[in-house]
Amino acid sequence: MAHRPRGTSLQSPLNTPQKFSRHVQCAREPSGALLATPGQPAQAGAQEAADALLALPLLLLISADRCAPQVLGIRGDALDKFCPQQPLDCDDIYAQGYQIDGVYLIYPSGPSLPVPVFCDMTTEGGKWTVFQKRFNGSVSFFRGWNDYKLGFGRADGEYWLGLQNLHLLTLKHKYELRVDLEDFENNTAFAKYHDFSISPNAVSAEEDGYTLYVADFEDGGAGDSLTYHSGQKFSTFDRDQDLFVQNCAALSSGAFWFRSCHFANLNGFYLGGSHLSYANGINWAQWKGFYYSLKRTEMKIRRA
Repeated sequence: MAHRPRGTSLQSPLNTPQKFSRHVQCAREPSGALLATPGQPAQAGAQEAADALLALPLLLLISADRCAPQVLGIRGDALDKFCPQQPLDCDDIYAQGYQIDGVYLIYPSGPSLPVPVFCDMTTEGGKWTVFQKRFNGSVSFFRGWNDYKLGFGRADGEYWLGLQNLHLLTLKHKYELRVDLEDFENNTAFAKYHDFSISPNAVSAEEDGYTLYVADFEDGGAGDSLTYHSGQKFSTFDRDQDLFVQNCAALSSGAFWFRSCHFANLNGFYLGGSHLSYANGINWAQWKGFYYSLKRTEMKIRRA
């Protein structure tokens, strides 16, 4: 049966949200090259933020022949050439010839609003746009509604892409969802849903609660812990939209498409494996139950 909370107390203070940085340095750039937001000159003051991403396995390349996933400029120079078709997702980036795992910029809201995202270009043919990634507990996922709406963390580390971005992506194409899981014994499993969308028919996705829809499950050893949540609104500790008499997000120390309450709690506390507390870790009940918090999770989508 689904986890029904047992009055778990809140155990972690809220961290100041880490908003996505728009300043990403190119891995093969001339000295001093910085990212420039379309329509604006590159800003030298972004050097510190840019330097922080130098260790990424792949960043954004300058191409003289076609538009790269992001336009880079030399410090102090205004950009006079922009890509006419900005990539919507990692499918578009893959089609442009960029087929190595790494951080790229996508444009779910339009050409003036780039969003950093990690693209998985190798798993099962690649093209995956990763919208949730956890692997070391460095980022707090016990956050409020606005953070989950807009996104937080960094795409080269642990992060959440944002419910609004996710909704905008799934409005434009049909997507499938893959959930990759790993425990602290290095066992891996996945669950796949060949139909995935967020509030596809809503006039206002936020007023609709960014409702989750998944269907057509394929088992990769993890079992199906998500179908139970299909049709549910997203809940955070400060916006309770579940069906339980208490606040599932607060009691489960996370945020998710809770019903009453969960079989999956992938945004719960990072508890490091087996734990005594009930159902408040990174749980995927059909694989590891309610007393085991996973080491690594990735939720990612690609066009079906």
